[in-house]
Amino acid sequence: MAKLKVGVIGAGAISRDHCHGVSRHPDAEVVAIADIHAKRRKTVKKEYGIAKDYDSIKAILADDEIDGVCIALPNYLHAPTAIAAFEAGKHVLLEKPFAMNITEAKAVAAAAKKAGKVLMVGMNQRYPANAQTIRQVVKRGDIGNVYHARAYWRRRAGAPKFGTWFGDKRQAGGGCLLDIGVHLLDLCLFTMDNFQPVSASGAVYTKFGNRGLGEGGWGHSDRKPGKPVFTVDDCASALIKFKNGATVDLTVSWVLHQETPNEMDVELFGTEGGASVDPARIYRDGKGKGEYEVVQPQGIEIDRPHGSRQHDWVDGVLKRRKPMCTVEQSLTVQKILDAIYKSSATGKDVRIR
Repeated sequence: MAKLKVGVIGAGAISRDHCHGVSRHPDAEVVAIADIHAKRRKTVKKEYGIAKDYDSIKAILADDEIDGVCIALPNYLHAPTAIAAFEAGKHVLLEKPFAMNITEAKAVAAAAKKAGKVLMVGMNQRYPANAQTIRQVVKRGDIGNVYHARAYWRRRAGAPKFGTWFGDKRQAGGGCLLDIGVHLLDLCLFTMDNFQPVSASGAVYTKFGNRGLGEGGWGHSDRKPGKPVFTVDDCASALIKFKNGATVDLTVSWVLHQETPNEMDVELFGTEGGASVDPARIYRDGKGKGEYEVVQPQGIEIDRPHGSRQHDWVDGVLKRRKPMCTVEQSLTVQKILDAIYKSSATGKDVRIR
């Protein structure tokens, strides 16, 4: 069979993950890269042996050879680019976050449905073996009913390069909550197997980035001239409640005073035991009186042993199986993020519908 022809839109740091992931699939290949930055796109083109490069979104979407695109652009370009791709008859793998807000996300979902094309938001934290293992552990009831969870990704000094689009709310939509919070929130809901939130109460903070503190220096985006703009959150905290009474405690930061440079995990608390994702562990009562055990799950069959979001998307486009990240789940995650920001702005608990 002919290989699926894929174009990558955006030649920033994350573009290499998409090029690598698509190229690993035996039935797909990257045939084009697009970016307004000539040096960046030429570098990626050469590195991955890509045949064509374009200097605009319009140009790559006009290429009839391309079946689908991976969109790796600043957040404010996610929705308009995805919609344009569907109108051009392309399938879409969209980098997180889904969009700037739920209104944009719904518009993208509607465009995908109208075009009859596959849309997947590439939530990569679901795909490692440890995450899939804990999902299966929960699914088969090993820890009972999961009634509470903690999801956190706390960096001590890990803000993106100052002076880029990441710090500008007009282009990013938000800060650490949209950048890394979306990962841990999605991973938590995925491992819990619970996408039925009813409310969120939260707060976001801007305490360091606006003072020029905590830069981690990651990202390939160019710094804009003049004084760096930092109008997004560098810390966020929320409590999310679910239809079945379960709760999630979410905390994320780009910059935060803490002992360790980086802490990241999802911890689940069930009626028969607890679990952590990184590392994959189960915590439960032992067989003897007063005994307690920590168990590393063994022999768990996972759904996506390839561990790749791009592989999963390609399989979805080729109609081999539905992507593990569904559009409905991604819309739910976006609703929660919106509710947290609204709660922070209003000081009130926000209902999610």
